[in-house]
Amino acid sequence: MKYTIVSRGDKQSIETRKKFTELATRHQLIEDHISPDLIISIGGDGTLLEAFHSNTHRLKEVAFLGIHTGHLGFYADWQPDEIEKLVNLLVTQPLKTIEYPLLKLKITTTDQETKEYLALNEFTVKNIEKTLVMKIKLNHEDFEMFRGDGLCISTPSGSTGYNKSLGGALLHPTLDSIQISEMASINNRVYRTIGSPLVLPKHHYIDLYPQHHGEIRLTLDHLLLKMKHIEKIQGYVADEKIRFARYRPFPFWNRVREAFIGSQHMD
Repeated sequence: MKYTIVSRGDKQSIETRKKFTELATRHQLIEDHISPDLIISIGGDGTLLEAFHSNTHRLKEVAFLGIHTGHLGFYADWQPDEIEKLVNLLVTQPLKTIEYPLLKLKITTTDQETKEYLALNEFTVKNIEKTLVMKIKLNHEDFEMFRGDGLCISTPSGSTGYNKSLGGALLHPTLDSIQISEMASINNRVYRTIGSPLVLPKHHYIDLYPQHHGEIRLTLDHLLLKMKHIEKIQGYVADEKIRFARYRPFPFWNRVREAFIGSQHMD
């Protein structure tokens, strides 16, 4: 198996990387930065997001595996004190993977240039200077005129992040879907939005049409984009998926409980 490592670069991550590399070399695993079979993220969820966005062109050929060296995240299964056990599994067991859906975005400018992006967690759009006004279509049919601070489109695996803070639902990451949540929408006698998160299945589309062509602030996971002259933003469940190496069960709802509830007596 060929692997490469993406590290957060703090002291614990550096030490963990060194220990992993020593054990991997001893067991004749090959470190390959060009065409690895496995990308190992050492850090937190942000580190894995960086690894993902650097390898969106190789999603069919590569799997990801996370090692925690910080707060509990949703994309890492392993702790630094489990490195020896992990390396033994990599050597003795075939690569086993699970797949999570991704969000595909197509942004078209007023001069008809199109840019495409993939998101693992979420995409957000906000107006920089004033209220965001967006005409929204679902499956190319008029749905509503949104006015408010912004919109968040999340994947199921990203539903535990910004989406949750906006009152969105937590979706199991095996569901091929995306979720749209509002940020401080304006609702009164004159203006009205649906006011609830929307969950779209695969092959359904959301089209956003900015009602002015000034600068708009876009985020794509941890990345920040500022763009002008946007005619349309289209979002849908991507055909591409991300693969995670999974050598032991770690149910999604267990992750949710550990992250947001913790251990407590059920008496």
